[in-house]
Amino acid sequence: MATPASPAKFLKALQDEGLTVVQVGDWRTHNRNHKGPWGPVHGVMIHHTVTTGSAHTVDICRKGYAGLPGPLCHGVITKDGRVHLVGYGRANHAGLGDDDVLAAVIAEKRLPADNEASTDGNARFYGFECENLGDGDDPWPAVQLEAIERAAAAVCRLHDWDAESVIGHLEWQPGKVDPRGFSMDGMRDRVQARLDAKAPTKPPAPAGKPGPKYEPFPGAAFFAPGRRHQVITEMGRRLVAEGCGRYSVGPGPRWADADRRSYAAWQRKLGFSGSDADGIPGPTSWNALKVPNT
Repeated sequence: MATPASPAKFLKALQDEGLTVVQVGDWRTHNRNHKGPWGPVHGVMIHHTVTTGSAHTVDICRKGYAGLPGPLCHGVITKDGRVHLVGYGRANHAGLGDDDVLAAVIAEKRLPADNEASTDGNARFYGFECENLGDGDDPWPAVQLEAIERAAAAVCRLHDWDAESVIGHLEWQPGKVDPRGFSMDGMRDRVQARLDAKAPTKPPAPAGKPGPKYEPFPGAAFFAPGRRHQVITEMGRRLVAEGCGRYSVGPGPRWADADRRSYAAWQRKLGFSGSDADGIPGPTSWNALKVPNT
């Protein structure tokens, strides 16, 4: 439970998380507060827009449409990874949902199935609409998924929440399917890995002695099934940049078969073959990949 952050703190949290933020018009005071409360807030809700075209998507999320006045969220995450702030305060995004789901979000526990619509979600959640047709075919670019991860983590960090405070609209209100095209469990994994990675786990390097520019090879045993770490996300991003990505969604922090297949493509690109291109990182191929230090 938390009092909503001020617009300035919300904006700073997003920017501090490394997001490119576009401030649209009078977003700081554009809201539906005259229709009911906003707060206390308990979590972050993710949606897809069922629209195409960034300018059109931002416009409709800001203004709304007949029968559903805007703003329809607080931020619109477009396919290029930018976050467009269109409102702040109560917004028409969550609607009525399941009180048991809300209780689980507050307790930061695994969500039950949503089977009723009895609780006002517009008062309780921050909302991000994400540009996508929601037909299961419209792709989710890696840069957009990363922006969703960063935006959700920014709000969680602002209120000292865990990733269990991040939910999809489909987990809140029966009959909703958004966001469609990626897993909310997988997105929560990404958000939690980002929150964990920012925790102070080691002392800072002494002044004048910065850490290495690239991540040292962590050892082959690090890449075991189920391993979750931000370094795996950074590795995946480098593989995508090298044209070796074999991801349908992601990359993300959990080591999976898509990571192994992508790394095998990188090994083959370097000239390795046979058992030397099995998708498990080794020191030579790892150092050549130049994964940024995390």
